[in-house]
Amino acid sequence: MLAHHYGPDVHLFDDPYLTTLLARISSPDTGTAGLPALVRTAYRRLLQDVLSREFPRRTVRSPTRMTANEPKAFLHGEQLCHETRLVICAVIRAGILPAQACYEAATEVLPPANVRLDFLNMSRVVDEHHQVTGVRLDGSKLGGAIDGALVLIPDPMGATGATVCRAVDVYRELGGTPRGFVAAHLMVTPEAVHRVTNAAPGVRLYAGRLDRGLSSPRALASAPGTWPDEERGLNDVQYIVPGAGGLGELLTNSWV
Repeated sequence: MLAHHYGPDVHLFDDPYLTTLLARISSPDTGTAGLPALVRTAYRRLLQDVLSREFPRRTVRSPTRMTANEPKAFLHGEQLCHETRLVICAVIRAGILPAQACYEAATEVLPPANVRLDFLNMSRVVDEHHQVTGVRLDGSKLGGAIDGALVLIPDPMGATGATVCRAVDVYRELGGTPRGFVAAHLMVTPEAVHRVTNAAPGVRLYAGRLDRGLSSPRALASAPGTWPDEERGLNDVQYIVPGAGGLGELLTNSWV
């Protein structure tokens, strides 16, 4: 992970594989046809680290196909706990694909009965200057209680942090005690990091890339968070720089 000064709940990947993949996702040469497969691959990579770091483990003794012929053919070691539930929140404004990719990947290693996919339909609220002032919840489909569950919010573009904060509020209003909240971004800005860590303390934030392209030269030359007042990743209409330029629109081909 990339060294930074944002605190222990923030995890920024420093992974050449993922960095290269995100460069392709951001590239003007990548269009609607090729983008979904790249986003799926990126989120499968993110999910591996999230589950490895955030999910409880158990020591197990499990048979293999050799066990019937060789009594010593058992696997011994730590695996992800199959009794813990995982709740994945699909934020519709970002498109369903990131959450769906996580859901499908999670059910390959966890019992499908303990993996849930929820839906929150959200939209930005902006003022007359096109500044984001909040997030409006237009509808939801939640499966129920979250006691003991790890709640994962795959939000590909962590621009302002408002989406994650609103999603966490919705779940906290349900009551109960989850194991924890995790936000998973492909790209995130310093603005989003600061908002989430201050407004939703305890949320664990993972991001494939930190985008702070409008920061001062000395901030860019230093570890993230060294000069927080000089870090900036949003332009005047609050799009990420360098960002990916309309990822949600490309994923849904919204111009048709």
